[in-house]
Amino acid sequence: MADGPRRTPDSRGRGRADGRSGQRGSQGGGQSGGRRQSGTPRKGQGGKPGTRGPRKDWSRSADKQVPRTEEQARYDGPPIPEEITGRELDRSVSGQLKGLPDRLALRVARHLAAAGVLIDSDPETAYQHTLAARARASRLAVVREATGEAAYASGHYAEALSELRAAKRMNGATDYLPIMADCHRALGQPDQALKLAKSPAIANFRPAAKAEMTLVEAGARRDLGQLDAALRTLELAPLQSKSREPWVVRLRYAYADTLEAAGRDTDALAWFHRTHAIDSQELTDASERAEALEKRTD
Repeated sequence: MADGPRRTPDSRGRGRADGRSGQRGSQGGGQSGGRRQSGTPRKGQGGKPGTRGPRKDWSRSADKQVPRTEEQARYDGPPIPEEITGRELDRSVSGQLKGLPDRLALRVARHLAAAGVLIDSDPETAYQHTLAARARASRLAVVREATGEAAYASGHYAEALSELRAAKRMNGATDYLPIMADCHRALGQPDQALKLAKSPAIANFRPAAKAEMTLVEAGARRDLGQLDAALRTLELAPLQSKSREPWVVRLRYAYADTLEAAGRDTDALAWFHRTHAIDSQELTDASERAEALEKRTD
């Protein structure tokens, strides 16, 4: 989980800090706070034997084994693929595990690395891996951050908010604010999302991270039925940027979508075309939205 949240979003929905409605698939990470530093690259490096499944109580005979409790199963975590060694983690992450005993650090690292590999394809299992890491090292901010991001990715918004708050208390980082704000939206608390969107820390965010918070703020305004306010929020963003980065694509798409919701079909059509013009990765369905609008206005 190495670059920020990137759930399949639109300008109105949940788990959507990056505002990509009609998105065709993840591009490897939307960027909440500009990074997802708690996790790992998407691919493992090297192999290590010894994938472990659920524990058994070896003091009991096979016919007397009893199922693990929910708490025990969470501690065990899902089986870790053999090829996941823990070395996949970024040094900034693995460095924070050095205070743990070696064997414990390795186990936590492998769970975090497995979560990073699975976060796009199987976010629920990724979340279970982070819970196993948290059960072993709950006092490390990097572990709580990873758990929060995986919870967000898998739709556990209350848990995500709790974990990211804990991480923020531990390390003072503000990178999580867009995800936290979007969690409030998902929990039906747009007013709380707007409060986070006004945090002074946002002024120091990089452009991509600012865009993420802008999208969440605009979405919260729409949740409250404030379409005009949502449009004003988006109009203050760099919609005319010459960059073709995904965050610009998402800003333009959200603006076009909000214009259409406000009944401004001609303007919406123009912005869907502008979105499509820079959407070389086909992150959105802007082309199809434009075609549908053209048919409707003919």
